[in-house]
Amino acid sequence: IQIAGVGGDQQAALFGQTCFDKGLAKNTYGTGCFMLMNTGPSAPTSKHKLLTTIAWRRAGRTDYAMEGSVFVGGAVVQWLRDGLGLIRSAAEIEPLAASVPDSDGVYIVPAFAGLGAPHWDPYARGSIAGITRGTTAAHLARAGLESIAFQVADLVDVMRQDTGVAIADLRADGGAAANNLLLQFQADLLRVPVVRPKVIETTALGAAYLAGLAIGYWKDLAEVKKNWQIDRRFEP
Repeated sequence: IQIAGVGGDQQAALFGQTCFDKGLAKNTYGTGCFMLMNTGPSAPTSKHKLLTTIAWRRAGRTDYAMEGSVFVGGAVVQWLRDGLGLIRSAAEIEPLAASVPDSDGVYIVPAFAGLGAPHWDPYARGSIAGITRGTTAAHLARAGLESIAFQVADLVDVMRQDTGVAIADLRADGGAAANNLLLQFQADLLRVPVVRPKVIETTALGAAYLAGLAIGYWKDLAEVKKNWQIDRRFEP
């Protein structure tokens, strides 16, 4: 079997989201969160501890990306399930969180393994603030989901400062991208639309695109772009 494409997981996800043009960005909502923005043929150096990486190289051209990594994304839902026993399955987090209008002032910092970008503090530890007698499991569930979006918002903010590019929208993928409440809160926080494609396993999809283009299954990027379809667009 011919090996026709090789890609890192987040670079493949960026390709699978068809972020082929400079300024297009995606965020993968998995156990952690990984945001990449296409910076085109230039490789800017971050002043805010983000990573500069090769996005891909094909047809004699190298495209670069800026990357930010959040250690604990969907893992906060796993902790609410396994550590606190608030839910029995990850799918239960959305209806529980949606049963209250907001977190009632409760905030969770899920620094269970330190904090990733843009802080890179391995000694940070998690905290829950704003608890009152009225705090319920639903408020903790909502604060947990919101903690994911707040960390992504940190990445978007410093990425904009580093590149001078304000993203028009954020493309979402990964398992936690199926959570409507999370993506709506993310759009509200960023004040830009968050777009979820029909296929949210875009890492595997991007690897397939890279290999398919190499062997001529798809003739060019334009043909690949036609495959990308929106499942839902979350307006702020």
